[in-house]
Order: sequence, then structure tokens, then C-alpha cells
Amino acid sequence: MSICFVCHESFSFFLLLFKKISRAELFDFHGNVQNFQARPDDILIATYPKAGTTWVSYILDLLYFGQTERQTSTPIFDRVAFLESTISPMGPGKDLADNLPTSPRLIKTHLPVQFVPKSFWEQNSTIIYVARNAKDNMVSYFHFDRMTRTQPEPGEWSSYIHRFMEGKMVFGSWYDHVNGWWKKKQTHSKLHYMFYEDLSEDTGREIDNLCSFLGLSRSDEEKKRVASGVQFDNMKKDDTTNYSTHCAMDFKISPFMRKGKVGDWKNHFTVAQSQQCDEDYEKKMKNSTLQFRTEI
Repeated sequence: MSICFVCHESFSFFLLLFKKISRAELFDFHGNVQNFQARPDDILIATYPKAGTTWVSYILDLLYFGQTERQTSTPIFDRVAFLESTISPMGPGKDLADNLPTSPRLIKTHLPVQFVPKSFWEQNSTIIYVARNAKDNMVSYFHFDRMTRTQPEPGEWSSYIHRFMEGKMVFGSWYDHVNGWWKKKQTHSKLHYMFYEDLSEDTGREIDNLCSFLGLSRSDEEKKRVASGVQFDNMKKDDTTNYSTHCAMDFKISPFMRKGKVGDWKNHFTVAQSQQCDEDYEKKMKNSTLQFRTEI
């Protein structure tokens, strides 16, 4: 199997070869999903990896389609197409997106904004971007890299921190990703920029904001039902949302949905590591108007 990802240095595309036993390897590969044909009613969920992608995907799935038989029998990764992936029982994400039976189609991506297929902009599709503070994002990504064969070996935590800060990750620099999408928000009116921390602090409020942005009329009862259904503990126990049926995940190492907490970074960073990340953050974000919370 193979999957297209993006590197930091040149943002050229990589071919990630997925092997049944060994880990994935990265190779320079100039193939992409640029010819994907978006539709005006598509909803693209964009995030840096491990920033609440599945959470918001499930919220949108419930808001639009409710708790139907499809929701209880089909895994979320087959209901929401991962555009640049081919590691799915249903085939390449691009093909899955093309054949989604729903309207709107829910599609997710981890691509930096400059590599999103141009048809999404041409069709003026709706885009939901979710951002998560760098420290918690780093911790979650580290544990994900430990348990999935779709990623290179993460190595030791101490070295992983430096690699993350340097942007030597499969989807590139966290800094470039969150800032690139934030800048696009200023010119694309159909882009809703969300924060993981806000969603964690008050899920109901953020669902209200989503409904308002999307022009959805849902009763208070319906929205409360959605908010209850997407609570972390409920999703973690649900085999259709917790990725336990995905062929590339090793739950013996770590669950796909681990803690979902804001501030869990404190259990991983030493004082020195935290200070180093803070200094790196201040330097790289000094010209950005983006503001993140590392605790709530």
C-alpha cells in the first residue's frame, strides 16, 4: 500500500510505503491528489495530524446525518474520506471521496494549505480547520507514531521534540501548517478556524458556532445529543470511531484515542524541555496573530 505525504524542507510529496510487518519508509515522490474534483457542498476537515480530526469529523457526521445504521456499522474512516491516504480497506482516499454516498461529502486532509487541490477553492467548498496547541499536539503525535505502521519510528521522546520543532515531520512544520491556514482564513469566507482547547472547554458552545457557520438549524435537544455522543470517553469505547478496526494500528502499544486532555504535555516535558519549546514558539510565532492555550 502507499500514501502521499508532505515533507518540511521543500514541501514536495513523499511516497510512504506501507509494509505489512516493518515500518513505513519515506521516499521522494512527485505524485499528488491535485486533480481531485471538489463540489460546492463538500466539507473539508483540515488539521495538522492529531489535532482533533476524528472529533470534528464525528461532530459533523452526526450534525448532518444523525445516528443512523451507517453510523453504527461503518467506521468513521470509511464515512469521512482521508483524501491523501490509500491505507484503507475501502481503497485510496481520493476514490473513497469520489464515491461517498452522502451529501455533503465529508472529507479530511492533513495537507498544508498550499497543497489542497485547487478545486476546493474554485468550487468555494466549506472548510473546517482545527488547530491544537503545539505541546499537546506533539505529545499526541508521538504516541500515534509509536502505535501506527503508517509512520516512521518516532525514536526517543527527547529527540522527537527536536524533530517536531524543526518541522521534520511527515506533514511538515506545525508552525507553517497552523499559520498557513490562519492566513487563508482571512481571504476565504467559507473557512471556519477552530481550536481544540475551545472544543474541550465547551463542546456545546463550539457545536453552536459550527451550526451557525454552516447555516444548520438544529434543535437544542439535537445539539445536546451530538455533544453527548462526541464526548471523548464515548468515542474511545466506540469501535466505529476509535480506529480499533484499522489495519495499521497496534493497540498493544497505545490506543488511537489516548487521553484527549488539554495540558497532558505536563506529564511528558521536563522543565528544560518545556522552556526550550517556549523559546522556539516565541521566536517562530512572533509575527503571528494566532494565540493558543496550553491549559484550560
